[in-house]
This record gives sequence, structure tokens and C-alpha cells, in this order.
Amino acid sequence: MIFLVYYFAFLSVLTFLIYGIDKYAAKRGRQRVSERTLHTLSFLGGWFGAMFGQSVFRHKTKKRRFQMVFWLTLVANVLISMLFILIYRSWS
Repeated sequence: MIFLVYYFAFLSVLTFLIYGIDKYAAKRGRQRVSERTLHTLSFLGGWFGAMFGQSVFRHKTKKRRFQMVFWLTLVANVLISMLFILIYRSWS
């Protein structure tokens, strides 16, 4: 189960960095990271880094649709993770 901790930590750090890169690009009018990519990273487990990145960089916090999808990805990831843990524990 320790691999899950490393997995979520890695994805959170990666997602945080990508939020920073996207904010930097937004300020300078450069190529942006797609919202789909940001949501995918959150769904795959980087939601903590996304939350932290939104707070630190003040990025994507006022876009209602983005926030709604973000929270759905977070809930989906937590539910799937809990299901995975329950199944894993039942096999052990």
C-alpha cells in the first residue's frame, strides 16, 4: 500500500508544478496547459497538488465550471481509491 502514498505524492507534486507553469504562461500570453490535462491529472490522483497550486498561484479559482469539474474529479478519485483499498484489504 505504500506505493499509493508515493503515487499520490508524485502526481500531486507534478500537478502543482504544471499549475505553476500554466499560470506563468497565462501571465505572458504563451501556450497554455489545457483544462482537460489539469482535470486528468487531478482525477488520476494529483488533486491535492491541484488544490495547493490553485491556492498558491491563485489560478483557476474564479472559473465556476472549472471548479465544478475539479471537485467532481476529486470526489471520483477519492471514491475509486477507497474502493481499491477495500478490495486490496479483502484479498490480503
